[in-house]
Amino acid sequence: MLLKLSIKNYILIQDVEIDFSTGFSVITGETGAGKSILLGALGLILGQRADSSILLDKSKKCIIEGSFVIKGYNLEDFFRINELDFDELILLRREINQGGKSRAFINDTPVNLTFLKDLGDRLVNVHSQNSIITLNDSNFQLAVLDSYAGIQAKVTAYRSGYFNFSELKKQLADLKTSALKAVGERDYYQFLLDELIKSNLRSGELQEVEERLEFLRHAGEIKKSLFNAHQIFSETDVNVLTQLSEAIHALNGIVKFNSELKNIVERLKTNYIDIKDISGELSVIEDQVNIDPDELATLSQRLDLLYRLLNKHQKSTIEELITLQHDIENKVFDIFNLEERIHTLTDEISRSESELFEKAKAISSERQKIVLKFEKELINKLLQLGISTARFKVELTADDGLLKDGIDKVKLLFSANKGIELSELSAIASGGEMSRLMLSVKSMISQKNLLPTIFFDEIDNGVSGEIAGKVGNILKQMGEKMQVIAITHLPQIAGKGNHHYWVYKSEKNQITNTFIKQLSLQDRVEEIAKMLSNEIVTEAAFQTAKELLNN
Repeated sequence: MLLKLSIKNYILIQDVEIDFSTGFSVITGETGAGKSILLGALGLILGQRADSSILLDKSKKCIIEGSFVIKGYNLEDFFRINELDFDELILLRREINQGGKSRAFINDTPVNLTFLKDLGDRLVNVHSQNSIITLNDSNFQLAVLDSYAGIQAKVTAYRSGYFNFSELKKQLADLKTSALKAVGERDYYQFLLDELIKSNLRSGELQEVEERLEFLRHAGEIKKSLFNAHQIFSETDVNVLTQLSEAIHALNGIVKFNSELKNIVERLKTNYIDIKDISGELSVIEDQVNIDPDELATLSQRLDLLYRLLNKHQKSTIEELITLQHDIENKVFDIFNLEERIHTLTDEISRSESELFEKAKAISSERQKIVLKFEKELINKLLQLGISTARFKVELTADDGLLKDGIDKVKLLFSANKGIELSELSAIASGGEMSRLMLSVKSMISQKNLLPTIFFDEIDNGVSGEIAGKVGNILKQMGEKMQVIAITHLPQIAGKGNHHYWVYKSEKNQITNTFIKQLSLQDRVEEIAKMLSNEIVTEAAFQTAKELLNN
């Protein structure tokens, strides 16, 4: 329920604060005073879009705040799902700055506009002349029946399953498209994979092959150099080892004459041993070096293969080729598993479709049960509103396939006059009849809804006199179950309100501002008397105003 609405710097409103109460409240005022401005401001905290054009003072931001009591309206899960703390009293705030940028808050926590609108739809139902058009919309008509039958939760659960079902069908279509495309790709990727697997790639292999090939290509030169070195050290007639041995022998004969020579002889002996070892190792290595044309050819072919694969796949390392091989393996695996996935998904869709049909049939049965009661109650409402020869019929037909709200298609057929066949609302109902139809519908479903507040903007369109009083009675009855606020031009409706607000304009320093105040009983008599009069308010108008208020 709306407790308070605060409006600052919005169109013609500089600063206004309004306290609202339970029951039926009316808002009146001269044409152009700004009654609909209030509704526009309320719309901002309910999630409607806005821009900087709504600023009264372009140097300041616009701030709209609304306090709501939300206890008892089953909104706890909504807050929990959206990760917000639930409180029985909440404050919605909307700010629009000079650049048109908007910010929204719930209890000072920033929220996006979508969330604000979702919450707003659960707090206030706004009925305007534009909303009457929705009565012609089949989705709205079906929603009315579901609300009257009290099966919104079942329909919501079905709709969730339906959207999941639709997503599964989309996935299946995508898989089948992929499968058709994969027929051509499968052989290509399999060829690439077979080639890479057959190549038996190893990490680091390229460097190994390149180094080994370089060695083999110079094997003759290497073997010759090793042989020559070994010969110099120990195999020729005048070799290094023989000469070192002779030098050691010569110095041994004179070491006793010079102590330093002893150290030199020891060093020569060490060198002799090292060179002898080196000579032996060179001989061994030289024996191991073989000129192998077959290995050279094999490695050359291997290197050519590696280079070809690198160029073909535009890679620079064997490691990248190995990674590519794994990627292609995954693609081939996915392609070969498409049929299995299509089969699995087809089974899942079939099960989902069967379950949805069962739910849809149950929902359809619930709708059918209340059709006659709904028709009868609506006709009675229309009789109260002066359409004495009204006939009304709900036509439900089952579709062969699943729809987003079940299997039913609905048509609301109406005739206001005898001798006129029942036809769809859009083809036969006048503006005044549509307005009374919508009021009747909303009064019926308001008794079953958990919606806290409904706001009517000129529900009195196309009605007057006695019928206006009956419209007021229905609004007053609705106010016994929920908070009802109505903008009206008719004194018969204004007199039915539990609370009365007056919107007026005032000009100061050549600036026009809109204000609103709650009227006392005496103020209400005067305002309703003015609504009953032309230019001069007569005593008779005052008496009639008092009678309207007493009734």
